Amino acid sequence: MAGHSKWANIKRQKAVVDAKKGKTFAQLSRAIIIAARSGVPDPSLNFQLRTAIDKAKAADIPNDNIERAIAKGAGTFGGDGANFEAIRYEGYGPGGVAILIEALTDNRNRTAADLRGAFSKCGGNLGETGCVSWMFDQKGVCVVSGVNDEDQLLEASLEGGAEFYEMTEDDMAEVFTEMSNLEVLSQILKDSGFQVDDVELRWIPSNYIEIVDSEQGRSLLKLIDSLEGLDDVQNVTANFDMSDSVLELLV
Repeated sequence: MAGHSKWANIKRQKAVVDAKKGKTFAQLSRAIIIAARSGVPDPSLNFQLRTAIDKAKAADIPNDNIERAIAKGAGTFGGDGANFEAIRYEGYGPGGVAILIEALTDNRNRTAADLRGAFSKCGGNLGETGCVSWMFDQKGVCVVSGVNDEDQLLEASLEGGAEFYEMTEDDMAEVFTEMSNLEVLSQILKDSGFQVDDVELRWIPSNYIEIVDSEQGRSLLKLIDSLEGLDDVQNVTANFDMSDSVLELLV
């Protein structure tokens, strides 16, 4: 099942030289608001909220900001009537690359206009709902470090109901499972002595478009950067692959 981490690997390589690393305070706070609103506002009882808080703390967001975001999601914080909703947008980049954008917004019209502008400036097109999502499956992913025994990882992954895993570096792996099983898998990996650095939901392309032209690659990366730079955008996924040699020329 190799290849599911291609886009993740490209994003990691880009991050080495990206001016904007990680999520902004606003993006991470919105994720907490949505998580608190979609379940109980108690991290011990809400896995999505607990995960969002962990990511916010890793980005050094102050506890006061985190508590305020939880209160907004729970509807107990006065003075802010913003009503954020999660929306998925879809489109095509240069070369016909399929792109999925996950956004949290309090103004659909503004977000759609911003996305349309980013696509048009970089040779892409914002499409209709469903135009590319059929090419992706959403999976839960646990990012694990300190893997010294791959057999032990395999055993723990099977016990946790994982579908497959991929070694990404010498001692790091990504373990994939159904979305509904992510919390169970994460806990079993931890109980088995592995360090779970991150848990997330990720869109996995069913096929990839190989980018060999540097100019096309430059346009694609510019589009991805433009989309990720929008405040309403939480995550961007695309189905292209790019060799290390081409990527090094661009970043």
